[in-house]
Amino acid sequence: MKRVVVPELFDSDSGTPRELAGNLADLRMINRTFGGVRMMTRLLQTVAARRKLKDIRWLDVAGSSGDVAKDVQMSLAGSRIADSRINDSPIEGPGITVQPVILDRAPSHMNGSFPSICGDALALPFRDQSFDVVSSTLFAHHLEPDELVKFINEALRVARYAVLINDLVRHPVHYALTIAGRAIYRSRVTRHDAPVSVHRSYTVDEMRGIVAQSSAANIEVTTSFLFRMGVIAWKQA
Repeated sequence: MKRVVVPELFDSDSGTPRELAGNLADLRMINRTFGGVRMMTRLLQTVAARRKLKDIRWLDVAGSSGDVAKDVQMSLAGSRIADSRINDSPIEGPGITVQPVILDRAPSHMNGSFPSICGDALALPFRDQSFDVVSSTLFAHHLEPDELVKFINEALRVARYAVLINDLVRHPVHYALTIAGRAIYRSRVTRHDAPVSVHRSYTVDEMRGIVAQSSAANIEVTTSFLFRMGVIAWKQA
């Protein structure tokens, strides 16, 4: 399945306020039900375990309304630490406190649930090592390969330990599932954007090759249920 880039409606706020609110609700459901929250939780757990952290200052880029950050924060407070392979057999461990800060390009996407800043993901308005971890969820596929490398390098500058990418895997079955999912989406925006997002996403091999062009010292890529991909781009220790 060839990668095809088609503009997504949510990127340009092309919809009524009700449609855009419905899209945010759909994204919340998708991340909760189909692995987005679980993947980000496991990625952050891995960084905490490797670097022996109990508190994580976390910048969530393109974090929108902060729904993923809120769900992950609650999940981590419950305390299960995954092993270093980010597999499906986590081990019990102490709770982890995360302090999210949201960055998004559009103030209209934010709801004030966490400290939020309007800014450019490719020119983050923060000093070096301002956060322990910088992440994105369902954002990487919006970027072309050269832009994605630029984002990762910029995020590595701002991060103390690692950059985390939580995104979709492009696959024909995944595309078909997003078409079928139109029956349950609340918003016209989601019915357009969901299949478009899969079509413009990267495969695991493509993502690995792109991240390898960044300044990351080490890269880990994992996949999970229903075509989710998680990447840890480690900063030089």
